[in-house]
Formats: sequence, C-alpha cells, structure tokens
Amino acid sequence: MNKSIILNHLEITQKTRRIAFQILESHCDVDEIILAGINGNGFVFAQHIKNHLEQISELNITLCEVILDKKDLLAPITTSISKEEYTNKHVVLIDDVLNSGKTLIYGVKHFLEVPLASFRTAVLVNRNHKEYPVKADFKGISLSTSLQETIKVDFSNEKESVAYLC
Repeated sequence: MNKSIILNHLEITQKTRRIAFQILESHCDVDEIILAGINGNGFVFAQHIKNHLEQISELNITLCEVILDKKDLLAPITTSISKEEYTNKHVVLIDDVLNSGKTLIYGVKHFLEVPLASFRTAVLVNRNHKEYPVKADFKGISLSTSLQETIKVDFSNEKESVAYLC
C-alpha cells in the first residue's frame, strides 16, 4: 500500500491546538463543556484537544467516550458518562476523520435524544465526500480525495502521530 503523509506530528499538534482555541472562542461565555470522542481515534483526538484546552483555559472539561460499532451503526450507542451528565450542557462531538459522514451523523443522533445547551462537531481531517448531511464545525484540514483513497491517522506513538493518505 502506497502511503503519503498529509500531516506530520508537528502539523497535527498545531491543528489540534488551533481547534482547541476555536472551541474556546465559541464557548467563551460558558464554564463547562463536554468533549465526546468517538471510540478509537476520535477519543484519542478528544484527549489531545482536552490537553490543549486545559493549557489555555479555565474551562471545566469533561471527557466522554462515545462507544459505537462502526460496522453496525444501528447497534445501541453508549457513552462513558450518563445522559444526565451531558443534558443541557455544551457538547463537542469529535472524530479523527470525516469520510462519508455516516459515523458522525449516528453520533449526532445519539446526542439529540436529550436537550443540549449547544452542539458542535470537530475532526482532524475533513474529506469532501460526504454522503450524509453533516459538517464539521471545527476541522484541522479539508482534503478533496478520490473515493478509492483512504485517510488513516496513527496516534499509536504519542510523540510521532501522523496522518496518511493511502
């Protein structure tokens, strides 16, 4: 498989920090937010955003893992915190890559089952092949790719994370 690096570790760090600032700016009048990362890389990316937010703000940040089966999106979706903990709160749903929008829209649907103060989405890489009507409010980079290409983000080495186009 031929891989091309689209974001190196420094670029991922810079884009994550910029997203953290954007989240802070859009929530400047609140004191608490919920960062809800989709299991896998979305949750890892949410942890990175949380780390940056803690460096630049006094926000009370709750990290939540959204557990869904990406092969069976009709299976029940659960979260690592109870619905009561995010009811009437400001929620940012986070994933690493927005491909077709399918995973993100099922995540959005889950959070719409309770009243929220506000709801936003964030992704590191936004591909321009959405099949579902969902958008990323905060994105690190937008790419137009062919349908045959895929994007993989590797967070396995904390000091050398990288995003590939395959």
